[in-house]
Amino acid sequence: MYPNSIKDLIESFKTLPGIGQKTAERLAFSVLDFEDEQVEYFKKSLDDVNKKIHKCRNCNCLTEDDICSICMNENRSNGVLCVVDDVKTIFTFEGMNVFQGKYHVLDGLISPIDGINPEDIGLPKLIDRIKKECFNEIIFAFRPSIEGETTSLYIKRVLGDLSIKITRLASGIPMGADMEYVDLLTLERALSDRKEVE
Repeated sequence: MYPNSIKDLIESFKTLPGIGQKTAERLAFSVLDFEDEQVEYFKKSLDDVNKKIHKCRNCNCLTEDDICSICMNENRSNGVLCVVDDVKTIFTFEGMNVFQGKYHVLDGLISPIDGINPEDIGLPKLIDRIKKECFNEIIFAFRPSIEGETTSLYIKRVLGDLSIKITRLASGIPMGADMEYVDLLTLERALSDRKEVE
């Protein structure tokens, strides 16, 4: 019943996570009320994200440069590396402003049942980085799950011959929770009360 251009816009919005038919229709009609400048800004933002954003060569965080601002920041501690499985976790931690070390982002977590192996999540790059750089502590900040536990234990086993302290976030984060939905106080406490991986 909609003209094709509106129908296409609705379908485009529906490709976003959590957006159903009604929300997509509402968003599409909101766009119809945009001034020309807003439309141009919206188009440019989408185009810029598509063309300029890529992974940091060093840690896999999102950046417009070859190396991200966190890796380039000389005021951050080079002795502590926080390993995460989702780049959004970095932005959550940075919003808390309680961690001053470096990060490394994996491409997910090991899950044999889903056919996801260590090489599929970029572990060789992480292991190589840990061996090259002088870290005193590695923090696993994975979501609490079987996959997070499997990944933690696998990395610890691979790094077994290195004298590096390996810790994980303290309990208090519900099993299966996505880090972006955990309240900041719980995350801050989990980070400060982190435990050694057994």
